[in-house]
Amino acid sequence: MIVVTGATGNVGRELVRVLTAGGERVTATSRTIADPEVPDGVRRLRADLTDPESLRSVLDGADALFLHDGGPSAHLLSPRDVLDAAKRSGIRQVVLLSSLGVETRPKSPSHGGMMRAVEDAVRESGMDWTILRPGGFHSNAYAWAEPVRSRRTVAAPFGDVALPTVDPADIAEVAAVALREDGHSHRVYELTGPVPTTPRQRAAAIGDALGEPVRFVEQTWEEAREQMLAFLPEPVVETTLAVLGHPTPAEQRVRPDAERVLGRAPRTFEEWARRNAAAFR
Repeated sequence: MIVVTGATGNVGRELVRVLTAGGERVTATSRTIADPEVPDGVRRLRADLTDPESLRSVLDGADALFLHDGGPSAHLLSPRDVLDAAKRSGIRQVVLLSSLGVETRPKSPSHGGMMRAVEDAVRESGMDWTILRPGGFHSNAYAWAEPVRSRRTVAAPFGDVALPTVDPADIAEVAAVALREDGHSHRVYELTGPVPTTPRQRAAAIGDALGEPVRFVEQTWEEAREQMLAFLPEPVVETTLAVLGHPTPAEQRVRPDAERVLGRAPRTFEEWARRNAAAFR
């Protein structure tokens, strides 16, 4: 049995689908999970990573765990308590969704420092582990869905700064390989897409997927910051804008790990846009 935390998120949802299609027994969990959100035959249980006691019934009978990074509640997470609960329940293997920021922004409390603490706890847990460090997700473009639907417009800062964002489906497939196959214990995989793209190029790719032009409007730093502060803490906003506007060479570099693990090139943003065009119609 494999437990997938964050099972309704962009990576977790895909991972549940991949594992189920491969015949694995899966328990899907999140704080708000509902029956329509997971495939038939999957055990669905609500739990909160910030409350390790709530995981007891979720972990029962399982031997492997996909550990989500905690999302907006990551700062409330006690990773050692979560991992202790997993170990007591018989979990022998953990695949952690971390962040490339552990390498590229080690001094950032919101990106590098927080996830470094989770990684350290996983390494010291006594269980087999694999750590996945993705960069930005293709699916971050969902934030543009409403203005694309209503006005065929994307507004974003740093329109010509390129980053190699990655498809959550590829992250999920790498996780599935690590959970199901030998040879991935004590490995760290850095995951990016196959080529850096700019916000302007991603907006154009959505337009191509829709068969209609999408206008790109470049925001100022101040406009983007004000918009992001409506749903993200200030430290997260500051580091995110630094990555988007002034990425380091390491943040712009395409990593080979996804292709090595999957035996194929990772999916492009254009492929993601075509697959998810309905969200923007």
